[in-house]
Amino acid sequence: MFSQDEDDNQRAALGVVFAVVLLVIASVMGFGAYKTLAKPAAPAGVVAVASEVVVADGASIRVEAGVVTFYFATGKADLATGAKEALADIMAAVASGKRAAISGFHDATGDAALNAELAKQRALTVRDAMFALGATEAVVELRKPEQTQASGTNAEARRVEVIILP
Repeated sequence: MFSQDEDDNQRAALGVVFAVVLLVIASVMGFGAYKTLAKPAAPAGVVAVASEVVVADGASIRVEAGVVTFYFATGKADLATGAKEALADIMAAVASGKRAAISGFHDATGDAALNAELAKQRALTVRDAMFALGATEAVVELRKPEQTQASGTNAEARRVEVIILP
């Protein structure tokens, strides 16, 4: 009879251990699912926040720390899908009376004058997108195109940045 009580106690303890293990696993999985579902979905072509961005040779957009960065394909001035959504915070600031600055950048490959002109065209494309969203010339400042290598890649250098001026 003594051994049957021990067996019953061991089974009960084992049942409690399994229940605790299952509870921990379910909690971890539930928390992971919550974190995944709680993140707002970025519009197509927009990377919401990233510490390191790998830009392919194509149009894309990154929004980080109040700066909207538009990347462009080689020789092109076409905006990536999602420009309107990416500019939402900038447009809200402009609507509240602040000004925005648009800076064009280009890589160092090819003819410098042609690159500067392409960077200007890209900046004008972004400006026109802002005008289409309701901005006026009074609140948008275009800055002279600059040559840059960004973090070392030409694809990252082909960009236009939009910031809110202090």
